[in-house]
Amino acid sequence: MARTTAGYGLGDVGTIMSVDDVAREADKLAEEGPKPEELDQLAGGAPLIEIEGLEAGYGKMHILHGFNLRVAAGQSLCLIGPNGAGKSTVLHSIYGFTRIFGGTIRIDGEDVTRLSPNQKLSTAGIAYILQDSSVFPDMSVEENLLMGGYLMDKPAQAKAAAERVFDKYPRLAERRNQPARVLSGGERRLLEISRALVMDPKVLLVDEPSIGLEPRFIDMVFELLDDLQRNEGKTIIMVEQNAKKGLEFVDIGTVLVSGQTARAT
Repeated sequence: MARTTAGYGLGDVGTIMSVDDVAREADKLAEEGPKPEELDQLAGGAPLIEIEGLEAGYGKMHILHGFNLRVAAGQSLCLIGPNGAGKSTVLHSIYGFTRIFGGTIRIDGEDVTRLSPNQKLSTAGIAYILQDSSVFPDMSVEENLLMGGYLMDKPAQAKAAAERVFDKYPRLAERRNQPARVLSGGERRLLEISRALVMDPKVLLVDEPSIGLEPRFIDMVFELLDDLQRNEGKTIIMVEQNAKKGLEFVDIGTVLVSGQTARAT
């Protein structure tokens, strides 16, 4: 008679993997994963973003182990994988929110590995759209947009950039003087993405664009991202919980397992 496990359901103990077994399987997947030259091919041989052998994490904890990635200008890439695989950590590392233990991150050939988040936005053209709702609910829609230009030299520059956003998205323009708290979930996501556009970034890091949204708003958000990629040439790297939706949208899908690249296609 097969023995059972307590607390985590039923199963033959012979099927249970130890922590070391999991680590060995992850290493095997990484060894069999795509080589740098294969990643270069997916990026058309001319990547805008190059991540090479990235070791990163939080405090003393390593989350990414020799992670590699390539994305060309105007391409989109979706990171998928199990919880804890390091998907959001990739975005955090690109933007400067993690501790980098080794490896490099290059944008257009320039090493930006250890730049601060402000420098990533202002000099490298990287904007990060957070996973959780990040609007300021008691500020107006216009004031929220102006916050996107906080690194600009003059307030007039941020004002002009905000007007360009309002011209592009009448839905926000109609609510410019209303507090952000009255916006629907889809409108809040539109505001978050639009605020990132104020600095006219080259690269958009988008963490879980569909999280918490109704299906009709999910479609709206992906249509917006598609427009930014196809018509404005933005390079997009996203993490998306809805793997089917994310992979349908992007040019490159990358699977992470235990902080390593297991597959890219």
